[in-house]
Amino acid sequence: MTVFHRNEKKTPLPDGLKGGVVAIGNFDGVHRGHQTVLRRALELARQRNVPALVLTFEPHPRTVFKPDTPVFRLTPAPLKARLLEAIGFHAVIEYPFDLEFSQRSADAFIRSVLVDWLGASEVVTGFDFHFGKGREGGPAFLMEAGARHGFGVTLLDAFRDENAEVVSSTRIRGLLPEGAVSEMAGLLGYRYTVEAEVIKGQQLGRTLGFPTANMALAPQANLRPGIYAVRLRRPDGVIRDGVASFGYRPTVTEDGAALLETFVFDFSGDLYGEVCAVSFFGHLRDEWKFDGLEPLVAQIKRDEEEARALLAGVRPLSALDETIAF
Repeated sequence: MTVFHRNEKKTPLPDGLKGGVVAIGNFDGVHRGHQTVLRRALELARQRNVPALVLTFEPHPRTVFKPDTPVFRLTPAPLKARLLEAIGFHAVIEYPFDLEFSQRSADAFIRSVLVDWLGASEVVTGFDFHFGKGREGGPAFLMEAGARHGFGVTLLDAFRDENAEVVSSTRIRGLLPEGAVSEMAGLLGYRYTVEAEVIKGQQLGRTLGFPTANMALAPQANLRPGIYAVRLRRPDGVIRDGVASFGYRPTVTEDGAALLETFVFDFSGDLYGEVCAVSFFGHLRDEWKFDGLEPLVAQIKRDEEEARALLAGVRPLSALDETIAF
């Protein structure tokens, strides 16, 4: 799959990608609601034998408008691109979003990006998609522009879960402080996954017999400190079960920075410097402070047993989940 991080002024679109069906949105999380939009775009592209493209924006617009309070990304750009590729798209266009672009009129966006650059034959998006300066462009504007410029418009209603509640990225982010990774998986349609470089820590785990792959997550992650049953995927695609601790290590340090520390089962290699993905299958317990290393080690052994038991019985939630975590 091709990933463009350019705009129409810098990157001519290959002829083979013009005239396609374009799904537009931020798609942070690529959750079940997003997937209804994305799969509709794929369906139309297959019916018409044209390319299927995703037009998204980097960085997230909220981060541009409120730089002091950047939004936590459920799926940073590289992970999002992999998910979109797994779903079946030919190309992802990560359009650079900045204050200058935010001042472009809705009509200019349609003419310069959708018509002249992409040559879109169909635009597929959510019913609440707004664009252009001051969010002047909305569904009615988009449909009228499509009629003028010769592209179709497909709008999809908000997707609701089995309890008739709307599935949204905001709702999923709200589950992070609860450690509710199983509920998140139900809304995402796949296991919640983070991706980061493995860095060196204090190497205390190695001394205790439980060496860990350490990752620093974004400060805005707001994940509940605790112990989780996980799977770790290496860059070569090899996946191993493990148990991970996210938190501040209160037993061994007073002011530690938050780290995700994954003990990978039945593995003794070196992961330093690798960008690995960790998928969360269950929250086992909160982070506790122990009275010394001996009770800590005893509890880690119990956590390992519980994680192994949980992971032994898991099954894919979807084809996308199977691609990411199995």
